[in-house]
Amino acid sequence: MPVNLRSDTFTQPSPAMREYMAQAPVGDDVFREDPTIRELEEKTAKLLGKQAALYVPSGHMSNQIALNLHGRPGDSLIAHRESHVLFYETGSPAALSGLDARVIDTADGTFGVDEVKALLKPVNIHFTRNRILSLENTFNNRGGIVWDRRLFAEVAAFGSENGLSVHLDGARLWNACHASATQPADWCSYVDSVSVCFSKGLGAPVGSALAGDAEFIEQARHVRKRFGGQMRQAGIIAAGAIYALDNNYERIGEDHANAQLIAGIVDTSEHLSCPAPPSNMALITVDNPAFDAHQLVDAAAADVSAFALHERRVRCVTHLDVSREECEQAARAFVRAAARLAGEVN
Repeated sequence: MPVNLRSDTFTQPSPAMREYMAQAPVGDDVFREDPTIRELEEKTAKLLGKQAALYVPSGHMSNQIALNLHGRPGDSLIAHRESHVLFYETGSPAALSGLDARVIDTADGTFGVDEVKALLKPVNIHFTRNRILSLENTFNNRGGIVWDRRLFAEVAAFGSENGLSVHLDGARLWNACHASATQPADWCSYVDSVSVCFSKGLGAPVGSALAGDAEFIEQARHVRKRFGGQMRQAGIIAAGAIYALDNNYERIGEDHANAQLIAGIVDTSEHLSCPAPPSNMALITVDNPAFDAHQLVDAAAADVSAFALHERRVRCVTHLDVSREECEQAARAFVRAAARLAGEVN
C-alpha cells in the first residue's frame, strides 16, 4: 500500500476515537439539544478566545457563513488571489453572498498593510464598499506558510481601523500554533471571526467550527440553516472532534518533523529540490526539465501517493496516519523515481 501523502484530510478515526464517538450522548441540534455539540462549541470558543462557536459540516461552509454575515451583496472582499476562500470554494463569495473580490498576489500568501491599502476604494457611489479582509493561516497554496505574528497583527489592525471586518480561515491554525509556539487565542484576538477545521491535522472524520462574538454566532445559526448545514443527532461526529482536541493536538509537531524529514531526503536528489517546510507540507520542485511533476508522481505511485500541484511541483502532506519510517520510505521513493526518469538507472 503506497504511503498516502495527498492530504491530511485522509486521516482515519482511530479505534479509540470510534469508541468515544459511539458512546457520545446526542440530541436534536436544530433545537440545541445535543449535549456533545454544545460541549464541543463551548470548548472550541474557549480555546480560540471567543465568546461562542458554531459546529458546521465543513470549513468551506464555515468560511462562507462568515463572509455572508460580514458583508452585503456588492460589498468588497479583500483576500489573496490563491486563498482557499477564493481559489477552492467554487466561487461561493460571489454566488452565495454577492461579494466583489479584490485580490492580492504575493509570493508566499502573506502580505502587509501596503497591499491592503492599495485595494481600498474611495467611499462614494462609484465603488463597492470596503467591507471584508480575509486572512489564511497556515496558507495552504504556498505549502503551509505560517504568518509572522507581528505582520498578521499589523494587517488585521489596519483592516479594523479602516472599517473592514477581519476573518481568519484557520483550517490549519493548529499547525500555525505548533510552528510558532503560540496558542490559538493569540491569533484569534486580532480578528472578528475565525474558522477552524477538525478533520485535517487533528484527525477527526468530519467538521469545522466558526467562532466569534455571541451575537455574530447567533446570526450564523440562521445562515447555517439557509445554507443547508443544520444537523440533527450530530453529536456522534462532534465527539470525534472533542476526542481529537483532547488527544491529537499536542502531537501535531510530529507531522512537521516528518515533513522536514521528507524535505531533507528529497533535497539530496540532483533532479529535485525541497526547502525545509514551515509546517506539515513538503513542496517538491522538479528541477530536471526532462520530466515533470505529473510524471514523477506516476513513477513513484507504487510506493507513495501525492498530488502534482502543477507541472513543476509536488505536494506531500504529513499527518497522524503516516509514521516517520513511512515518510522516509516515501521520500526515498521520489529520489529513486527521479533517477529513473532522468535515465540514471533502468
